[in-house]
Amino acid sequence: MIEKHVNLKPYNTFGIEVYADALARFTNVDELTEILKASTYDLLLVLGGGSNLLLTQDFHGLVLKNEISGFSVLEENDEFVIVEAGSGETWHEFVMTCIEKGYAGVENLSLIPGSVGASPMQNIGAYGTEIKHVFHHLKAYHLATGEIHTFDNEACHFGYRESVFKNIYKGQYIILSVAFKLSKSPKINTTYGAIEEELKQQNITNPTIRDVSNSVIAIRRSKLPDPKVIGNAGSFFKNPVVDEGIVEKIKLEYPDVPNYPAEEGKRKLAAGWLIEKAGWKGKTFDTFGVHKLQALVLVNYGGSTGKQVFDLSSQIIADIELKFGVTLEREVNIL
Repeated sequence: MIEKHVNLKPYNTFGIEVYADALARFTNVDELTEILKASTYDLLLVLGGGSNLLLTQDFHGLVLKNEISGFSVLEENDEFVIVEAGSGETWHEFVMTCIEKGYAGVENLSLIPGSVGASPMQNIGAYGTEIKHVFHHLKAYHLATGEIHTFDNEACHFGYRESVFKNIYKGQYIILSVAFKLSKSPKINTTYGAIEEELKQQNITNPTIRDVSNSVIAIRRSKLPDPKVIGNAGSFFKNPVVDEGIVEKIKLEYPDVPNYPAEEGKRKLAAGWLIEKAGWKGKTFDTFGVHKLQALVLVNYGGSTGKQVFDLSSQIIADIELKFGVTLEREVNIL
């Protein structure tokens, strides 16, 4: 069933009120095919959790709400298991299911908002882990032909918050399911300092994957606003990868600037640190602003427009360029 003139406020975590000409939900490939056959719209927008999106205007097309569910084991032995999840599943609930079953590899990605289908699109990552480390394959519906294509890890060309679905294949596929290769013999990853500190506070010296997950959840909740309470899309900007020379220049004024190894001759900077040092953290402009606890997060306190939030991000980008000679990139998709 195709609904007309639909308010998209409930379907995006920023809580921005814009309207779509039409919206339809699908729970399987057959429903998706029928909807596309019946549609007279040229423009399509696929929504899962709506957690990595800033809507700046009404959408004059058809919104496809992905509600494909499911969790199954494709392959299993004593060492590992390959599990497949429907692309419309909530990511955090998928992670919790894996932890419940003792499948290791995604615990560091706990409490990330969004759907399973979005996870490979942007190669989500947090606390020392990225999707590419556990991704096995995905199945996707090719809009031009109606064929279902399978992509393995190599075919996705994962990069930092990147995949082929964000660039060369953008708008050409709808992800149906994602499979992950997880371990039955956990290799606990506490390399991210905040996790070690959280575990230490709980007097946990031999952590399980659930302990790591609980620590990540505690850290995220202490720093990041709940989208159900304050509209946001999590980290709005990517951590910039820059030449080593730029880091050395910044060190002249800020010797303690956080920076991490990247590809040869490059270093990764913390975008949140740059934004905070530039004085933006906690700034509020009527109904929107920069979160008081995490400078990476732009927020809608209620009633702001997507354009207001976008314009704020543009001001921040210009200011960071001016102060540090670093160009920030938005991680959030803009529509």
